[in-house]
Amino acid sequence: MLTDPIADYLTRIRNALGSGHDVVEIPASRLKVEMSRILKEQGYIRDFSRESATVGEAIKIRLKYTEDQRPVIAGLERISRPGRRRYVDHKQVPRVHGGTGTAIISTSAGVMTGHEAKAKGVGGEVVAYVW
Repeated sequence: MLTDPIADYLTRIRNALGSGHDVVEIPASRLKVEMSRILKEQGYIRDFSRESATVGEAIKIRLKYTEDQRPVIAGLERISRPGRRRYVDHKQVPRVHGGTGTAIISTSAGVMTGHEAKAKGVGGEVVAYVW
């Protein structure tokens, strides 16, 4: 049984990047689709699509590499875990790697980046860091 689907999502992307794959398939959920949308908007992945799988739906993510075949995503880190949830208010939204990375935050207004959350004045659960 999978206890942390978001950690599984991040690990699948991390492993696919390490192996040099162009595409990775991950079981779909609304939160994972929103995280994929943020990764695309921030330029970390090429594209993603939602497709039917043998059981339920899957997200197919097209990964992005630089011209010398190095992954665009240098790191992914799960922050709020099932055993230790991390919440912040709008004044304490974290900066990732001095502002060069992205914090993914689940708020009452939806899933958004740390920059958007700070601008809208909302806090929430810090799901992950991407840099």
